Amino acid sequence: MSSTPDSTLSASSSQISLPDHLDSDNSSTPSTSTSASSSPRSWSPAATKNGFLAPPAGVRATLSRSPSPLGLIPVHRTFSKFVHKHEIPRKALHVSIGFLAIYLYRTEVHPNALIAPLTTALVPIVSADILRLRSESFNQLYIKVLGALMRESEVKGWNGVIWYLVGTVAVLVLFPKDVATLSIALLSWCDTAASTFGRLWGRHTMQIRKGKSLAGSLAAAAVGVMAAGFWWGWVIHGITEDGGVMWRGRLGIAGMEITGGLALTVMSLVTGLVASASEMLDLWGLDDNVIIPVVSGAGIWGLLKVFG
Repeated sequence: MSSTPDSTLSASSSQISLPDHLDSDNSSTPSTSTSASSSPRSWSPAATKNGFLAPPAGVRATLSRSPSPLGLIPVHRTFSKFVHKHEIPRKALHVSIGFLAIYLYRTEVHPNALIAPLTTALVPIVSADILRLRSESFNQLYIKVLGALMRESEVKGWNGVIWYLVGTVAVLVLFPKDVATLSIALLSWCDTAASTFGRLWGRHTMQIRKGKSLAGSLAAAAVGVMAAGFWWGWVIHGITEDGGVMWRGRLGIAGMEITGGLALTVMSLVTGLVASASEMLDLWGLDDNVIIPVVSGAGIWGLLKVFG
């Protein structure tokens, strides 16, 4: 019996949302109907074989959705909206790290006291990733325990926590205390804002590059402005310790010195632009968790070095 157009479309839709055949290591090219393969929103064979289950290039609708289809992590199927689509547990952890960084700064924990333990933490995390990528049974156990914090693209790839630690350690080593702490906060908050707003409204705005929308970039810029104002206008306002703070509440521009609210406004606006630009960059295929803090820190440091 020949299939009707409605049944063909239904089969295609079910394949997009729950591609069970992708869970098999020895799966061949999936069988698809002619109408499904010609649809611009269908999943192409090339997209299912790249090891990361990424959507096909050029599919604009996926900008507001989770970067991979359901099927590999059980908890993503059970709580599809909470865990998979909106990534609430992952984003909550992401955002909390920015507040933790500020708390450690306020309690006068020196960056040098954090570098060693954070670097040491990479050893078991990287080791666990190497083991799970070589052992399917361990990988399944790992997914059952930490699946709510993972993206399905990480099932067969490196854990994002590794790059988060690398980016954090890098800014703690490279930049003064206030710049390093703000860079970590920008990673924590701006990246989350870009992801959230990009998924909600990215399909309605222009695509800046693959996976990056104007909606997400504007959200990152806005949060960056607010974060800088909060950081320099309240958290470290009045702190003048030598060696730990680059920002002294003033900027020298065109032979003139500006202070107070005007200087803070300029710093906040520039910080927002730098954070947004770093979120859009694609440098040598590096992870956003490395690019955002390092590029943001370098931009803020350069501004203060020249005009501060």
